[in-house]
Amino acid sequence: MSDKIPLHDVSEFAPAEVSEVDLYQKREKIYTRKIEGFFQRVRLFTGWPLLLGYFLLPWINWGERQSVLFDLPARKFHILGLTFWPQDMSLLAWVLIIAAWSLFFVTVWAGRVWCGYTCPQTVWTSIFMWAEQVAEGTRNQRIKLDKSPMSVNKLFRKTLKHSMWMGFAALTGITFIGYFVPIRELLPDLIYLQANIWAVAFTVFFTLATYINAGYMREQVCLYMCPYARFQSVMFDADTLVVSYDKNRGEPRGARKRHEDKPQDKGDCIDCELCVQVCPTGIDIRNGLQYECISCALCIDACNSVMDKMGYDKGLIRYTSENALEGKPAHWLRPRLIGYAVGILVMVIAFGTRIYLRTPLEIDAIRDRNSLYTTTMMGMIENVYTVKIINMDDRPHRFLVRASGIEGLTINGNDTIEAPAGEIVELPLRLVADPAFLKQTSTEIEFSVSSQTGNLEASSESRFLGPRTM
Repeated sequence: MSDKIPLHDVSEFAPAEVSEVDLYQKREKIYTRKIEGFFQRVRLFTGWPLLLGYFLLPWINWGERQSVLFDLPARKFHILGLTFWPQDMSLLAWVLIIAAWSLFFVTVWAGRVWCGYTCPQTVWTSIFMWAEQVAEGTRNQRIKLDKSPMSVNKLFRKTLKHSMWMGFAALTGITFIGYFVPIRELLPDLIYLQANIWAVAFTVFFTLATYINAGYMREQVCLYMCPYARFQSVMFDADTLVVSYDKNRGEPRGARKRHEDKPQDKGDCIDCELCVQVCPTGIDIRNGLQYECISCALCIDACNSVMDKMGYDKGLIRYTSENALEGKPAHWLRPRLIGYAVGILVMVIAFGTRIYLRTPLEIDAIRDRNSLYTTTMMGMIENVYTVKIINMDDRPHRFLVRASGIEGLTINGNDTIEAPAGEIVELPLRLVADPAFLKQTSTEIEFSVSSQTGNLEASSESRFLGPRTM
């Protein structure tokens, strides 16, 4: 008997619609058609706030500072009235966790609506597509223009398009760097060629990245670079709202004239392919749910416009669930959805409480390691410390330093210091203790710092060293 497993050619049994896909095939340019409709008006209310917030926030001042500034050299993040330090990185982790859970919740409930309405790649690509339509015309005009030989008209339109692309990309790149370098200083420095080489390099990098991603790669970013398209299927279930084509109502397809009575043997779909022409990822939603679909609802608005013209009911393509499409009961409140909602609510409350109770003050007491201790002329034991005070508040404060943990422990020297807003100051201290009260060679003590206004307090533990006791 042979140990080899016999091989059989099963290609003849493969469905007709299954075809080989060349992973290295050249990308076919997608020419999208402009369409108006309800969901496209909704996208204006999701895309424009993102654009306006992104471009305007660096120019808005909060007090004497830029409202949002990530000052990497100083290791300080200024967000509105709050200043965050490296010690606050745990808060950033919580923000990312809450954002991830929110994305999971939205995906379980309504699929990839984040991609279709709010994702920066989608919003910026829409701006670039609008510029393309302004410069080169409608879908048919753009196809005709690309196929035509080079001419003055073609050169002018292509130059106009790429100029608009590059202008918006440069605006995007400059604004992005403006979150890390004060934008009121960055912009004049760039204009007069006085900017730091790194600021120039990163501005050019993000300008080119925007130009390439939104102008050329477009749907390829969603299909091949973004991991969300791959793991979204894990979060989908039969009750998730997705963009779907109603086959029971639309099939069999068939062309017909406007206002013509619908043939008895045909469905509502007139096979106009408008849903395909408006799709930014180039898919045919009538083939079923596909991972390329970003739930932008362009196909819904396109199909509804055709249904209006034909006098048919809207909703041949609509947001619905697999169960609803098959006539089964839909379950909007599911255990997983409720679990995500409860988890998000708990984390938001905990995060809000942490921010509300956060004390913008840190203290670090460092004992001098050059000497264990010294004995004064009066026979007292003295230790030397450096107390670092981090004032994370947006106002200057005068702080008072105290030490406790040993009876009669006193501070020899100045015990107050002025700390400017958002700065680190150091205060050298000498602590003096009576050896009669030192029960062991190393005693735990505590430094406490409080502002004169009394609203900021912090503490730090350290050790006080003394002679060996018998």
